[in-house]
Amino acid sequence: MCRNITTLRGLEPPATADEIQAAAVQYVRKVTGITKVTDVTREAFDAAVAAVAVATAQVLGDLPERRNPPAKLPPLRREEVAARVAARQRAREEHERLHELGVPHTH
Repeated sequence: MCRNITTLRGLEPPATADEIQAAAVQYVRKVTGITKVTDVTREAFDAAVAAVAVATAQVLGDLPERRNPPAKLPPLRREEVAARVAARQRAREEHERLHELGVPHTH
């Protein structure tokens, strides 16, 4: 199994939609070799992520309760990871705002 894909079965509280989505993105990135989604790959990549997320949610719902919880806390539940994700999201939003305002900037 890919080291980057988090075990979601048996979490308490149960896996969130964000955790399922993150695992789906990791899986699709791994099997496709796409590390940066472009305009050319976006549609197929997003469709694959959506399909994997649906399948993941379905299998987590269908499986019986897990006797022992996963040994590691999922990344999105770790404070340092959540802070990094939030910082990246703020940077993305600021970048998009610069585009909307037509402010010159570098990429």
